[in-house]
Amino acid sequence: MKWKKWKPYVISVGISLGIGILSGLLSMGGMMMYDLFAIKPGLTPPSWVFPVVWSVLYVLMGISAAIIWLEKDSAERRRGLNLYVAQLIVNFFWSLIFFNAQAYGFAVLWLILLWVLVLLMILQFRKVNELAAKLQIPYLIWLTFAAYLNIGVWVLNM
Repeated sequence: MKWKKWKPYVISVGISLGIGILSGLLSMGGMMMYDLFAIKPGLTPPSWVFPVVWSVLYVLMGISAAIIWLEKDSAERRRGLNLYVAQLIVNFFWSLIFFNAQAYGFAVLWLILLWVLVLLMILQFRKVNELAAKLQIPYLIWLTFAAYLNIGVWVLNM
């Protein structure tokens, strides 16, 4: 296939992964402190699981956004892309709030905001392209699990 066809996907996935990597790098010190000192709820996966899962989710986010980007311009498409950008920004700051600030209660509220934005994005994407919406479902499921973990950490570390 020609580069022109793949270019939006490569750029979109690169942006998504880049946001995730930058957030991770900025949170690295907080993550180390969290791993050492925070009491974690049952069902907490080993630390290596998180970057693997998030990498897959960021790739799916990027693919999904590229699919929407390549659709015919419309108000629905623009709303979907705006929601995509909004959730990506909120996603970026969650790690900083949770790990660096160790503001576990505020991080729960921030995660609820992220969950709502992702749900709205999925519903908006569905109006434009069904596949793009479905590619976001694992993200919403993971955020639901992350909410369980976040609430558990908050309660256990009060």
